[in-house]
Amino acid sequence: MKKIIIWAGIIILLVFAFMFYWNYVNTFSEGNRAGTLQKFSKKGSLFKTYEGELIMSSITSTGNTTIASEKFFFSVKDENVAQALFAQEGKHVTLRYVQKRNHMPWSGDTDYFVTGIVSEE
Repeated sequence: MKKIIIWAGIIILLVFAFMFYWNYVNTFSEGNRAGTLQKFSKKGSLFKTYEGELIMSSITSTGNTTIASEKFFFSVKDENVAQALFAQEGKHVTLRYVQKRNHMPWSGDTDYFVTGIVSEE
């Protein structure tokens, strides 16, 4: 009976470890998003995280004004990337990101984490 309890405990521990990895560590998707960096700030009550907002324009008129746009909300973990993004507010940028299935409260507000700036205009 003791062996069964030990093996059951090991199996349960492995299942929980796999679920943690699957939900919080494993990358669900990755890619690039381009647009105008509208807002970037460090915020939070208990855990201070870097959060940003990118406006991705899909249709522009002849007057160079945006008719249709979509917002891309993201978080940044790396201090160097955060400092580079502070300098790019209001400019058109292409950001490289990874998407996780879930996030921990101390890592950011979103499931999208920017890992670098691909290009700046």
